[in-house]
Amino acid sequence: MSEETRTRRVRPARIDVALDRGVFMISVAAELAEMHPQTLRMYEARGLIEPSRSPKGTRLYSQDDVERLRRIQQMTAELGLNLAGVERVLALEAQLDEAHARLAELEQAADRAQIEMAQELERLRRSFRAEIVPYTGGSTAMVRSVDARSPFRRRGNRPT
Repeated sequence: MSEETRTRRVRPARIDVALDRGVFMISVAAELAEMHPQTLRMYEARGLIEPSRSPKGTRLYSQDDVERLRRIQQMTAELGLNLAGVERVLALEAQLDEAHARLAELEQAADRAQIEMAQELERLRRSFRAEIVPYTGGSTAMVRSVDARSPFRRRGNRPT
């Protein structure tokens, strides 16, 4: 191949599309999911899939939708579930995803609370260090200055 031939080749542009953006019409989505377009319509009617719609009302399936269709196909063909069973499995998976998200939120909140608690504890330790007066011996002046009703008075000291 000559240098000129190599430079003339045009590489197709790679387009990155969000996985949840509807880009496939029903016939393409059905082919990608290896099922009949009428099956997709039936799944939509049952609420198993919810494609987006174009301004003119055309169903548009995303890559996530195609993956969900494949998952439904797997559950019905390989696992022998009927559509009611598939609905239940998908509902339970959604609940589990929500629980995992909530658990992650709670773990983050617990981590923040633990950090705040450690900071507050350190602040308290520093404040106590500033308030502690070292004991310098058996000064009786200190004992006499303590109120007689104080629970810290020595035995034998009686209120006057």
